Amino acid sequence: MVGVLWSCDFFKPAQQENAIARVEDVFLYTSDLKKALPENLSKSDSTIFANNFITKWATQQLFVQNAQVNLSDAKLEKFDRLIKQYKNDLYSKAYVEALVSKNLDTTVSVTEAAAYYDLNKEAFKLNEDLIQFRYINVEANRLDLEKIKTKFKRFNKSDKKELDSISIQFKSYSLKDSLWIRVDQAINKIPVVTLDNKNELLKKSNFIQLKDSLGLYLMQINNVLLRNDTAPLEYVRPTINQIVINKRKLELIKQLEKDITKDAIKNKQFEIYN
Repeated sequence: MVGVLWSCDFFKPAQQENAIARVEDVFLYTSDLKKALPENLSKSDSTIFANNFITKWATQQLFVQNAQVNLSDAKLEKFDRLIKQYKNDLYSKAYVEALVSKNLDTTVSVTEAAAYYDLNKEAFKLNEDLIQFRYINVEANRLDLEKIKTKFKRFNKSDKKELDSISIQFKSYSLKDSLWIRVDQAINKIPVVTLDNKNELLKKSNFIQLKDSLGLYLMQINNVLLRNDTAPLEYVRPTINQIVINKRKLELIKQLEKDITKDAIKNKQFEIYN
């Protein structure tokens, strides 16, 4: 549904420019329609949009004018107060957001994140199983399969470098085994892992070898954290960063409120009469 635009321009005298519609002494102008008209419409679509827009504008104007006649003075006064308050809220919110965007420090150090984590560990209980693992999906009949298995399982610095160098030959892979991921992500990533055999992923230091029509999957589970365990810092770091930044934002807003009032009093812009 197209929203009807309201502006002071609607109340300009008709002689300022050509009006395209009128309801009593309120006029709709070409400039108002242009502001609402979407770009890249065909001529026929523009005509349809314009007709609908004018009709909606007129309908709302008629409702407004009838409301002003038929609603009680008390209700109209209440609506006027709400409109004024809404306008003030919009202006002040936009200005505060601009100040916050300019002044807010959004960098959270490792030390700060770790301190918050240590003080609030009980808030970071897992509601899902996590694993650190690596996997590759290769052709089951590769001539160098046993060599790849050995390097994959041993995975020293040299092995990792060599597997990285030939990873383009794998159907799919993930060698970043220091990352914590949800078990359901692993199930979605690796089709051979199902709900029936997913418990194999929950065994620490477990090596898994599974085969399907797409090839052979090699998986090495490094570490496991179960539901209700404390989430590791690196896993909840984005959440902690956001919490810390939000706290800073609230503190900054409070300080801005104090400062703007203090400055206004100092500059005699704000006075309270006794």
